[in-house]
Parts: sequence; structure tokens; C-alpha cells
Amino acid sequence: MARPDPSAADSTAGGPADGRGIGQVLQLLQAEFADVTISKIRFLEAEGLVTPARTASGYRKFSAADVERLRYVLTAQRDQYLPLKVIKEHLGAIDRGLRPAAAGPPVAPSSLPQTPGQPVADDFGASGTELRLTRSELQAAAGVSSELLGELESHGLVVASGNHYGGDAIVIAQVAAELAGYGLEPRHLRAFRTAADREVGLIEQVTGPRRTEQTGELAALTVRLHTALVRSRLPRP
Repeated sequence: MARPDPSAADSTAGGPADGRGIGQVLQLLQAEFADVTISKIRFLEAEGLVTPARTASGYRKFSAADVERLRYVLTAQRDQYLPLKVIKEHLGAIDRGLRPAAAGPPVAPSSLPQTPGQPVADDFGASGTELRLTRSELQAAAGVSSELLGELESHGLVVASGNHYGGDAIVIAQVAAELAGYGLEPRHLRAFRTAADREVGLIEQVTGPRRTEQTGELAALTVRLHTALVRSRLPRP
């Protein structure tokens, strides 16, 4: 007896609880993309745009995230006529925490704090998806010049991890740009970096180097204390 073709069995195997087979994914997508085929989905997989899990028997199992990824690819092809190379770059950006835009490359999430308010412990918690930006993405998201970003880096105010920057770098760059309007240059802001390093060192004395729930609570308290101390020393109107 001939061995069954695992890809053919994908058409019926599995369900939402343990992942969908390729046939079920096809049915979902055809409601919106009439010309999509199983061969098209396999091709997108071969091109590395989606990587469904495989069972021990070799059957494909598409998660809900895989289906949304395919939907993003097909929409970009149909509505924006983007080549797969560009779409793959966009998907890579999304994997780094960027938000898909209606047109063009993904952008930083609009939920990022633009004007930080009263800090709470959650602000210092471990994010489920750490934002990772390239230099050009950071510059565009913060709306700052390459020169200002370079100065912030030279004074240790913005630091890259490998080739990427975290979401906090957006806030730092934006605030630095606003302070520049008052005549404060990045070199004047090194005291803030030094103070932050000291606060982190103090927190780590209590909690250790690993981030915990207690770390977030202590960080929020130290920022509140810092704000109150600065406010208390300012001249009264």
C-alpha cells in the first residue's frame, strides 16, 4: 500500500485547538481571497513567510498567528502590490514588535508612552513583546534627526542591543528633542543617566539582578521620589 501524502491529509487534520490543517486554512482564506490555493500557501511557506508547526507524522498545523500572517501577506500583495521580499521585511519588523501600517512599512505602536505620567509598577514590568527597532525605525518613530540620535548614543543616553533599540529609546529621544528646545543638549543630560544608573544599582541591592514584580514596584517608587524631590526644590511661583 502506498504511503499517504502528509500534505493531502493536512486538508482535514486538526482543528483550532491543536492548529488547523492546510485545507482548513484554505477555507478560511478563500472567503477573503478567492484566488488563493493550497499550492500558494505551500509556496509562501517555502519562501519563509510562514512556518507552521509539524506533527510527528509530518502534518502541517497552522496556528491562529500563522493564519493572520498569511492574511497579511495576501492583503499586501492584493492591495499594495508589494513583492514578497518587501513583505518579508515587513513581517520581520512585525516580529520585532512593530505595528502593521495601512500602507508602507510597519510603525511603532501608538500605545507607546509619548508623555510619561505618574509611574506605576506595571510600567517597569517585563513586556510580552519587546519592541526592537532598527536605527532608521527609531529615528522615524521618535521624529529626531540622525545628528541628535548620534549625540544621545555618544553620551550613553540611548544604547542599542546588538543592532536594535528598545521602545524606551523612542521616549528618551523624544524628550531629549523637547529639552533641546530649552537649550539643553545631550551632553547636559548625562546627569540623568548617572542618576538612573545609581537608582538601578540601589534596586538591584534589594532584589538582585533579575527582574521581578518587586523590581517594578521599587522602580516606580524611586521615580516618584525623584519627581517629588525635584518639585520640592524648585522655586515657588
